[in-house]
Amino acid sequence: MAAVSIRNLDDTVRERLRIRAAAHGRSMEAEMRAILVDAVREPGDDEGLLGALASRFAELGGVDLEPAPRSAAPRAVDFTT
Repeated sequence: MAAVSIRNLDDTVRERLRIRAAAHGRSMEAEMRAILVDAVREPGDDEGLLGALASRFAELGGVDLEPAPRSAAPRAVDFTT
């Protein structure tokens, strides 16, 4: 693995990076790594099954399903057996 240092980073950029990292629940270093990976990703790179499905069907939008009707009333769980 390579190590990279970024000198003379503007304070505003650093603060925005800190906020973005916190929003994604990761460190600033992990956030910078994710940004760089995303920036150099090629269109044909493997994005995984979930990513491929999301990309393929994104233009169709979501689906709202009605809950299935119950045929019997709910009952309490019996833990005695």
